[in-house]
Formats: sequence, C-alpha cells, structure tokens
Amino acid sequence: MQHFIGTYECKADTKGRIMLPVALKKQLAQNLAEQFVLKRAVFNNCLELYPIQEWEAMMEKVNQLNRFNKKNNDFIRRFTAGVRLVEVDATGRLLIPKDLVTHAGITKETVISSAVNILEIWDKDRYEEAINEATIDFGALAEDVMGDKDGDQIS
Repeated sequence: MQHFIGTYECKADTKGRIMLPVALKKQLAQNLAEQFVLKRAVFNNCLELYPIQEWEAMMEKVNQLNRFNKKNNDFIRRFTAGVRLVEVDATGRLLIPKDLVTHAGITKETVISSAVNILEIWDKDRYEEAINEATIDFGALAEDVMGDKDGDQIS
C-alpha cells in the first residue's frame, strides 16, 4: 500500500484538466501507466482519486456486503455514483469529467491533498473552508480517533 504525502495547489483549465505537480507525479510514478478511479467523496464536496490497486482493495470490502440488505444496496449505489476510470495523459494532466467538476465545485484554483492512500481533489476555496472549519476541535478529534481508553497512542 502506497501512502501519499503533501498538499499541492494546481490550476484547472476550462476543460477540467489539472496539471499534476512534479512532486506528486514522482509519488505516482509506479501508477502513471495504469488507470485511476475518480469518485465523489463520501463526507465532503471534493473528489477522491484512487490508484487502481487501492480501488480494487476497496471493492473487495464492498463486495462482501450482503446485497439482500437494503441499506447495503443503498450504500453501494451512493458510494459508486459518478465513479469514473481516468488516466494521466502523456503531459501529466488529469481530465476530470464535467459532472464531477460540477459536483466538487471545482473552479480554476484547485488543491490536491494526500489522504493516506488516496488523493483528494478540491476547489481551493472549499478546501480552505474545510481545513479552517471552526466547529471542530482538532485536538479532541485526534484524541477520539487516535487515542485508546488509557490515552495511549494506537500503534
């Protein structure tokens, strides 16, 4: 499993193409010859870019859900809504389909942000709002997510 590092500001052209920064292309080097999966994020108005191996691992988990359970079917339908196979072209550009550009509210200024083993693609203003959201106490969130009952870090 590959882990990505960094947050990169990019520009989208009028056709929805984003030129990937050199530092990010270096991290993606082993995946550039293959396809990626681009989808709507579950919790935010951004897009998620999965290297195909990460997507296949996710689909293995999803495929284990009981499809005779309505909630599971509803989840699968919503989770895979708008999913697209995409490629990085020879010049290092990623073409985002128009419906996904609209969903994420992507304008000219964009941010590509690492999210462990996938990348998030945001409109820059929406990204800044999400990062600066004052309603979340990040310290408390980190403690809830990463600490155990005794306050020790999860290893």
